[in-house]
Amino acid sequence: MRTTVSRRRFLQLSSLTGAGFIIGLGGAEGKVVNQLVNLSNLANPIGVTPFVLIDPQGAITIYNTKPEIGQGTFQSIPSLIAEELDLTLDQITIRQSGGEKELGADQFAGGSASIRTSYTKYRKVGAAAREMLVTAASQTWAVPVAECSTENGKVHHKASNRSATYQELAEAAGKLEVPKDPKLKDPAQFKLLGKAVKRPDVPLKSNGKAVFGIDVEVPGMLFSSIERCPVFGGKLLSFDAAAAKKVKGVQQVITCERLIGKYRFEGVAVLADNYWAAVQGRKALQIKWDYQGNENFSLKAYEQQLRELAKKDGVVDHAKGDFENAWSDAPIQLEAFYETPMVSHSPIEPMNCLAHWKEGGQLEIWTSTQVPFSIKNSFAKEYGLKPENIKVHVQFNGGGFGRRLYPDYVHEAVQLARKAGKPVKSIWTREDDTQQGPFRPMTFSAFKGALDANNKPIAFQHKVISPSISASSNANYDKTKSDGGMTEGISEQAYEIPNMKNLYVHADMHVPLAAWRAVTSTTLAFSHESFIDEMAVKAGVDPMSFRLSMLDGKQSDTKRLLQKLKQISNWDKPLPAGWGRGVAQWEFFAGLGGNVVEVSKKGEGIKIEKVYAVIDLGTVVNPDTVEAQVEGAVVMAITAAIKGGIQIEKGRTVQSNYHNNQILRMPEVPPIEVHILAEGGEKIKGVGEPGLPPLAPALCNAIFAATGKRIRRLPFDINKI
Repeated sequence: MRTTVSRRRFLQLSSLTGAGFIIGLGGAEGKVVNQLVNLSNLANPIGVTPFVLIDPQGAITIYNTKPEIGQGTFQSIPSLIAEELDLTLDQITIRQSGGEKELGADQFAGGSASIRTSYTKYRKVGAAAREMLVTAASQTWAVPVAECSTENGKVHHKASNRSATYQELAEAAGKLEVPKDPKLKDPAQFKLLGKAVKRPDVPLKSNGKAVFGIDVEVPGMLFSSIERCPVFGGKLLSFDAAAAKKVKGVQQVITCERLIGKYRFEGVAVLADNYWAAVQGRKALQIKWDYQGNENFSLKAYEQQLRELAKKDGVVDHAKGDFENAWSDAPIQLEAFYETPMVSHSPIEPMNCLAHWKEGGQLEIWTSTQVPFSIKNSFAKEYGLKPENIKVHVQFNGGGFGRRLYPDYVHEAVQLARKAGKPVKSIWTREDDTQQGPFRPMTFSAFKGALDANNKPIAFQHKVISPSISASSNANYDKTKSDGGMTEGISEQAYEIPNMKNLYVHADMHVPLAAWRAVTSTTLAFSHESFIDEMAVKAGVDPMSFRLSMLDGKQSDTKRLLQKLKQISNWDKPLPAGWGRGVAQWEFFAGLGGNVVEVSKKGEGIKIEKVYAVIDLGTVVNPDTVEAQVEGAVVMAITAAIKGGIQIEKGRTVQSNYHNNQILRMPEVPPIEVHILAEGGEKIKGVGEPGLPPLAPALCNAIFAATGKRIRRLPFDINKI
């Protein structure tokens, strides 16, 4: 099967000399296709869309289609292709894609999906290219294909002691039909996959050569800093820019609109020759806002509304058996209520974007983002452009955690560049990042559980009461249905409880909400697994044994994970006096992880002595990256459990920067021991998020074991238990 090359691209490529081989995935079905085109000059192959490029000079380029936000895709995605091509990472140039149509719609980083949705697909790209190169060599040498092999960018025929580089074979290979079902390598032959391969982006980030969105500059650009209403839901009435324009370097003061989900907020932007001038000019603005009554909003009062809403039945998320009768007839009943806070994403690199409108309706964007394909296509629709007339340069991301799934900051820069008639680089301050949202919503959970006369669990109910991320994005949100995004995982746990009825109660909210690393599993796992512990205590059964007893029916990934946790933590070994041990697991769309946490009493507080972490993957690309991701998830989870969270008073965010929206410090990080379950095969799970949800419940369960005090609200002060 051949793919077509656009007229514009054909003219670009045919003006070059020499032949090259390009291979990629074409069409919605992801079939492997190839192109034979002229490619002598690939110093900057922006717009060249297939995945693998071999130019006449021998350079091999492989595209990474998943933005690098610290999770390692700059190494892992190209490795899937390079492995099948028998190339090392030193032999290739890695380039980041920018939403090109030919590379497919899955150019995003989120949901721990990068490897679990791409593993086989991208290996087939490399395998098809390898087969074509081998076939080209066998035909050239008139030898059987079976006698040829590949290694280090060459095809070898050992019997005749001949070899040829991929460059030498590229033109002949490009004329062949692409294998429909290329044979993949035996994992036993892997040299990259499953190995602790060094990441090529780490040296760049260590020596300062890595380019993040905030680093990019182009000639003639202006810097912008934007004043937005401090009260959520307020509107701009008027502004006086006279004082701002007196600041040296300030060039323009104009308005722009922030589009975040279903909300549109107007702001005032100061454009200047340098960022300092833009910020100082912004401080000098005189602005009148209409708060529209939203200045009376208090998060504490809102939380009380959630507690009142908990009295409602809600809508059914999932039901099995007869919960009502099982509950009412049970000899042992227990109930509990759990609360988790609103939190900010707070990545180290604040939001930023550089936009430039060019003649002929051309738009060029440089930014740190998780969604280049979405930006390219949504902006084309918004501004009436052809997608091919928008060029998105995706830079390294200084953290994302879900925040960079939302391109509101890109919208602002694009508007400003259009109005200013010059390239504009918009940079959010740390205070903007902390105070303007979007935030992970708080979720409250009401539980009912029942045990029979033999202390066996017979009924279980988890009712979620919360605002909705989906409602924040969708003006047509249906409140009459259960929101799977807000009940994530509560009905999918492997525990065998015969009677269950899980519910959702929706609460309206005017503050922009967004997915946060591991989304609502970060809040629901805390309450769910803590209540499972409460049931175990009520039954008088060890919490680990209680969980395993609900998995007796058959072997499962959850059972295997808990057994591994029990083994590595020496669960049955007594701890010193004043110590406690807690366990929790969580399985959701992104994958499966579990923790055992050990704590000790420390005066009025608690010290986290050690964290054992197990993540179930099925297949591993780079174990070193997996370990780092799980460690990072644990640190982020501890932060969310014991630090302050976000509060809103008088309609505005109280927290402003890291001093009052703290993250875990290095001396606070406990020893973390990571174990990977990898059985091989095609069952592949995510890495970036599953390590986070089970930490908080394991920690709080350990605190209960050490002190007898049950924590049902996050965050809590670990120094005062």
